[in-house]
Amino acid sequence: MDVKDKIIVVTGAASGIGRALVVRFKAEGAKQIVAVDLNLAGAQETAAMVGCLAMSADVSVEADIQRVIEDTESQVGPIDLFCSNAGVGMGENLNSPNNQWQMSWDINVMSHVYAARHLVPRMVARGGGYFLNTSSAAGLLNQIGLAAYGVTKHAAVGFGEWLAIHHQHEGIKVSMLCPQAVRTPMTDNDNEATAAAASNGMIEPEELAEAVIEGLKAESFVILPHPIVLEYMRNKTTNYDRWIGGMNKLMRRITGR
Repeated sequence: MDVKDKIIVVTGAASGIGRALVVRFKAEGAKQIVAVDLNLAGAQETAAMVGCLAMSADVSVEADIQRVIEDTESQVGPIDLFCSNAGVGMGENLNSPNNQWQMSWDINVMSHVYAARHLVPRMVARGGGYFLNTSSAAGLLNQIGLAAYGVTKHAAVGFGEWLAIHHQHEGIKVSMLCPQAVRTPMTDNDNEATAAAASNGMIEPEELAEAVIEGLKAESFVILPHPIVLEYMRNKTTNYDRWIGGMNKLMRRITGR
C-alpha cells in the first residue's frame, strides 16, 4: 500500500508511535488523517502539527470506535487504512488486579476487534481496505514482567492472523506492527519490562514510522522495526524448550531473582 492520497485513522495519536505515524503519513501525501485519542487535547496537538483532524475516543468502548468510523466516513470519506495503535502496558504479575487484566484485554485486543467489526463490511463492499494493528515483539516473544501486556499482545497477533485468514480473499489486508522498545511515554521508566525490551536498544518513533512505510509498501503481515526479532522468532520455533530456558535466564538476570 502507498499511503499517498489515502484516508487514514490513527488511534493512540496524542503522542509516541501514534503521533509519529500521523506525521509520517502526512509527509507521504495522505489525503486526510484522523488523529484519535482518549486525550483529545493531545490528539488536537498532533493534528495541528500537520493540519489534520482530531477526534476523542476510548478505544475500549465499542460505541466510541463505531462513532469514529461513522464520523470519518460521513464527514471525510471512506477509510483506506485504519491504524489500531492505542495500547496499554500493565498487569505486572500473577497478583496484578483483575481490572488491569481486563483493561489490557479491552484496549490491546478488543479495540482491534471493534474496528474490524465495523469496518470490514464497508471495506469489502467497496473492494478492500487495510488494517495496521500495533502489537509488540512481546506478542511474538512474550515479555519479562507485564504479564497482562505480553498475554494480550499475543492475542492481538492471533486476532490479526484470524482477520487475514478469513478476509484476505475479499481484499482485506492486515499488518501487525511488532517493535521492541520505542522511546515513548510508555517506556519512560526503568521497570523490568522496559529493561528487557530495550536489551537491543531503543529506537525513536520516527525510525519506527519509516519501518511502517516500508512494511505497508510490501504489505507484510508482520512489520519488525527491530529486525533481530525475526531471529528470535526462529529460535523460539526451532527449539521451544531451549527458548523458554533462555528467557528464564534473561528474566533472572534482569530481575535479580
